[in-house]
Amino acid sequence: MNTISKAATLIGSSLFASLLVSGAGWADAPSATESGSWQKHEYSFVYMGFTSTYSCDGLADKIKLLLIAAGARNDAISRAGGCAAGYGRPDKFARADLTFYTLVSDPSTDSKPIAGIWRSVVFSNNSPRELNTGDCELVEQFRNNVLPMFATRNVNDRTTCVPHQDSGSVIGLKFESFTAAPAARQPT
Repeated sequence: MNTISKAATLIGSSLFASLLVSGAGWADAPSATESGSWQKHEYSFVYMGFTSTYSCDGLADKIKLLLIAAGARNDAISRAGGCAAGYGRPDKFARADLTFYTLVSDPSTDSKPIAGIWRSVVFSNNSPRELNTGDCELVEQFRNNVLPMFATRNVNDRTTCVPHQDSGSVIGLKFESFTAAPAARQPT
């Protein structure tokens, strides 16, 4: 290898390494905290889709997964609604009764302020892990009916559901959600 080739390789490697370091630093940088307060929500979610059928308890479990992933407080409650088909059986009109708290960035209540951050959330096939293409219509209904109860920004929705089939359906919902900041680590 001649001297010019070695120099070009060295410079290229150095530039690439500096880009990696600067990109990693930016991606890992914690977002600034803002003050927020918890807001309680109660909602009766009735699933009406063509492709998948859920039991009421199965729907309740899936909705709780979406609530927590979207940034609801961990004590979210999602209870199976009164279903005609009974426990564990698919029901065309499965229902779940929800009680959950979201963080709002305008603490206008007398409650203690909570430190919050904007966190990136992605709903796609296998993200969260239990979500698959058959849940496409569920994600659409969650987006339309429940997500407006969250403080969100930068919503990018590329979800496309094809009724009565999984092929051609795409779950692609990305947004930032205002959530409680992770607790600061205590010194040991």
